[in-house]
Formats: sequence, C-alpha cells, structure tokens
Amino acid sequence: MNHAQMVALGRMLRVLGESGDELRGDTPEEALHEIRADLKRALDLLEESTGPAPTTRCSQHPYGPVDKAAPDGCLLCETRRRSNHRSAYRDRWGGAPADEAGDRPTPVPSRYGIAADTPEPMVRWRPEAWSGQAWQLCGTPRRDQREAELFLAACRRKADRAAAYRLVRESTSFEVVRMWGEPIVVRPETGGGL
Repeated sequence: MNHAQMVALGRMLRVLGESGDELRGDTPEEALHEIRADLKRALDLLEESTGPAPTTRCSQHPYGPVDKAAPDGCLLCETRRRSNHRSAYRDRWGGAPADEAGDRPTPVPSRYGIAADTPEPMVRWRPEAWSGQAWQLCGTPRRDQREAELFLAACRRKADRAAAYRLVRESTSFEVVRMWGEPIVVRPETGGGL
C-alpha cells in the first residue's frame, strides 16, 4: 500500500466513523444508502491497495517458496538453517567422510564456480612520474604495455619532463617493470630563507 492509498483509505474510514456517530433510530433511508456507498468505496480502496496473501509466516520472505516441514513455512530460511547445521557437523568431525580408498570426495562446484574457473585478473600498465617527493600517476593506465611505454617516451621528450618515470604493472598487486631516470627527493623550499 503506497502513501496515497493509505491517506485515501484513512479519509474514507474517518468519513464512515463520522457517519456512524450520526446514526439514530430515526435516520432517514437516504443517509443509510449514502453510508452504504461510502462503505463500498472504502472496501474497494482496501481491495485495490492490498496484494495477495502471504504464503509463509516468515518476516523476511512473506511471498517466498513454501516448505511444509519448516516451522515458519519458509523454504529459504529453512535451507539456510539446514546448511548451517551441516557445516557445524562437518567442522566438528573433520569434513566429509572418506570413501573406501581413503580419498576425500571431490567438492561439487558451487553455483558461483570454483577458484580455477575464475578469470585472470585484469592487467593494466600504469605510467608514473617522480614529483620530487612521491611517485604520481602521469597518464591514464593502459591495457597494452607497448602503448604505455610509448606514452612515457613522449613524456620524457617534453620540455617540462619529470626527474624520473616508471612503468608499473597493476593487477592484484603492483610490480615496477621499468624505470627511467633517478628519483631524487627534493625538499620543499621555505619561503624566504636562503
């Protein structure tokens, strides 16, 4: 039920309440028909604002799949409870039982795949320049090593070139592949001291 439906239903019920307060033994027939029409409109509003009845008694998954054996009728929560129970059993007794040859059974691939199925991490080549205090990114990281090296060669030919450049292979970790120049630490100048 959205806010507008809730406001309209509340207004309709207030009107019905006021009409109910005015009822007496000598209420005219027209007023009763008007109350009946208001009551019908309130029921129609309620009918269109409510959805289907919940299938489970679960607060997290009221419309989820049903498990008749679960205490709250929710298959999703019952599956989670069962898997927690099984993992506690495996942890306590050292994993799944071994077969006759003494080998542990191979694990069943999960729905998310196994580690060997995951793709290689994306490799990028990051050009960096020495600013005098730290290495700073001096261009867009590139997917091609040759393109990154050509970019650094062009940077080294500029008039306002840095003291040193390096190319960093960026993947799951960072690895300095090649370095040009000498990174010398430059102390910041104090304003006015000679």
